[in-house]
Amino acid sequence: MKTKNKLLPETNRTISIDILRGFALLGILLVNMPTFNSPVLYMGGFEDKSSNLDFILSSFVELFAQGSFYPLFAFMFGYGAIIIAENSLKKGISFPKIFSKRLTILLVIGLIHAFLIWSGDILLMYALTGFFFILFYKISGKALLGTGIALYIGSAFLPLLQRMPEGDFLEEFSEGGQKSIAAYRDGTFSEIFLQRFADWWSMSTENHALVMAVGVLGIMLIGAAFAKLKWLSNASAHKPLLKRLLFAGLILGFGIKLLGYVNMESMIFIGFQQLGGPLISLFYMMSIILLVELPFARKLLQPLSYVGRLSMTNYLLQSTVMTFIFYSYGFGLYNSISYTTGFMLAFAFFALQVLFSKWWVSQYRYGPVEYFWRWGTYGKKPIFKK
Repeated sequence: MKTKNKLLPETNRTISIDILRGFALLGILLVNMPTFNSPVLYMGGFEDKSSNLDFILSSFVELFAQGSFYPLFAFMFGYGAIIIAENSLKKGISFPKIFSKRLTILLVIGLIHAFLIWSGDILLMYALTGFFFILFYKISGKALLGTGIALYIGSAFLPLLQRMPEGDFLEEFSEGGQKSIAAYRDGTFSEIFLQRFADWWSMSTENHALVMAVGVLGIMLIGAAFAKLKWLSNASAHKPLLKRLLFAGLILGFGIKLLGYVNMESMIFIGFQQLGGPLISLFYMMSIILLVELPFARKLLQPLSYVGRLSMTNYLLQSTVMTFIFYSYGFGLYNSISYTTGFMLAFAFFALQVLFSKWWVSQYRYGPVEYFWRWGTYGKKPIFKK
């Protein structure tokens, strides 16, 4: 029987998952904003223009957002993969084949994003680790949970095997920052491309890329476990468990992360951030899942669901618009604004994304990127307009 043109139906959307995606996009924008507009990658972003408010806001983002939002997407990536696997089984379609096509398209999108738009791309990481995910998807929910937790904890200990850079690395970072400013603020498109590649290469070839990859795969498996065990789709039946997870994420997540600040100049700090960040994600996740059970909170949080429905489109839109604002082929404002200004810009732009997304989902079934991603995955043109 031919199955290559079978198109899996759109599953009933869980509003809590869409809200989580929208919330994650806000956090990711706050975390990414300094990298969009200054050379913080080279440890020199705001040293010459920091104020008390800059310090307060950057400390807020560091504690509440840094390392706590990309795990949300990794979790939902694994959660969604199991939903696709279950639907594939019902339709007699090979999940590894369909999911591999989906990952290949994501890989292409990630390459375009990383090298032609912004070097801080996360899509390549999700695509590559997604291929390893295929090795695990058939095992039970409890086995997925155990394996995922083991990988996640292991990723937090990997930094302890590394050494902090020695020698005149601070001087090298400073030089890298000056090159970034010259390229992004004043350079030609080809100079920006070369700098973008250099930034991506420096982030991807360091050992922390391996640390993140192991952690991301672990969190994907945990998300898959939640899907198999039906902990989120039937939240009311698992409310006591979800409450325990909420308090565990709150106490352990913030506790571990704060402990990391005791020694910020050692690899222990990186390990603590790797361990604490996803636990804070767990706190955010359980909070939203439980709040959505309350009608007033569901209504209050609903605007985030519009953004979450178009999560891929909105993620790419953030990078595209922000780099246009700050790079020389746009307004050329790179390294020209304070942390506070960037913080406020992030919220203002996200508000625009909420309005745009609300209008879009009232007219169309999918975001533009999501539409072509689905079309490419299943080989059949989906219905676009409502």
